[in-house]
Amino acid sequence: MRDGDAWLPADWPAPANVRGFTTLRTGPGVSAPPFDRFNLGLRAGDEAEAVLRNRAALIEHAALPSPPRWLRQVHGVAVVRFDGAAQLHADLANAAASEVARTATQTPPLPLAGEGWGEGTPEPEADASVTSTPGTVLAILTADCLPVLFAADDGSEVGAAHAGWRGLAAGVLEATAAAMRTPPQRLIAWLGPAAGPQHYEVGAEVYDAFVTQDRAAAHAFVATRPQHWRVDLYALARRRLAAAGLVPANLHGGGFCTISDPQRFYSHRRDQRGGRMATLIWSE
Repeated sequence: MRDGDAWLPADWPAPANVRGFTTLRTGPGVSAPPFDRFNLGLRAGDEAEAVLRNRAALIEHAALPSPPRWLRQVHGVAVVRFDGAAQLHADLANAAASEVARTATQTPPLPLAGEGWGEGTPEPEADASVTSTPGTVLAILTADCLPVLFAADDGSEVGAAHAGWRGLAAGVLEATAAAMRTPPQRLIAWLGPAAGPQHYEVGAEVYDAFVTQDRAAAHAFVATRPQHWRVDLYALARRRLAAAGLVPANLHGGGFCTISDPQRFYSHRRDQRGGRMATLIWSE
């Protein structure tokens, strides 16, 4: 299988030791419709056995240096760091998640509150992660929400964030940049596949969540009918990242649309029931 059938490489001037990409639904998976075929989300409704086989295929096909550090994403702003002593906890958490997935007949129960290292917590409850440890693979799951990758300009640190509209409005990108030890002026970012501005229509709840905080954010919304707008998540994300101190010239990616590209991308808005792509990053 060609790499282009399995994943979309991050197109950004990252340091030579940084690797990043988003998986495609056409990758080496075994999931049946409507999850066909490379679904990597355990909580999307797919058979757990199929997802675990897909995750194993991801590790093998992409030659990952370690199993991805999956998160229990909740559309919030919590950021976890996978470094040092936390690394052992991360390995144990991922092993526990695999065991839960093998035996569960329904979605596993919610983990305990907090960072997610406690006993009985399969995965950290967070929407972003960062690391300075080479070989640690960070992972974000999406199907319309915006995945954002971060890298220090010297390759010493990487990060990944899940930015649905709720998390984006609440400040998950700012929180991720703040959690990194690298000054924001030395960070570069890549905006991966998300719902595009020509097809992502939202209501007043979304409009108000951004415009009440920042009136200039209204430029990212185009009215379609009373109390409805098409929204440009990429424009909103770029605005937030710049406000967090990242240099606009260091913001890359965008221009995708998960809703209008069913051959490559899963889309919750389009299909309601379907799989999840993974966006991964690590340093060597």
